[in-house]
Amino acid sequence: MFPIYGCGALIHPVSKLLKHISAVKRGIIYTFAIFAVEFLTGTYLKEREICPWDYSSARYNIKGVIRLDYALWWFLTGLLFETVLDTKNHNPRMNAG
Repeated sequence: MFPIYGCGALIHPVSKLLKHISAVKRGIIYTFAIFAVEFLTGTYLKEREICPWDYSSARYNIKGVIRLDYALWWFLTGLLFETVLDTKNHNPRMNAG
C-alpha cells in the first residue's frame, strides 16, 4: 500500500502546474487523478487476488475497486495534500535536516 499512497506526493509538482486554476477545478482534477490511480492499482491487485480493499457491496462502486461516493473526500484530500506539501516546502523549519 505504501507505493500507492506514496503517489500522493505527486500532488505537489502537479499543484505547481495548476496554481493558476481555481481551487474547485484543481480539486476536481485531483479527484479524477486519485480515482484513476485507485482504479488502476485496484484492478491490477484484484487480478492477482491481493487487493486489500473490496467495495463490491457499496452502492456506487465501479468493479469493486473505487467508490464514487468518496468523490468529495478525494476532492478535499487532494486540496489538503496540496496545502500540506506546499506549506512544508515553504517553511524553513520543516525543511531543516
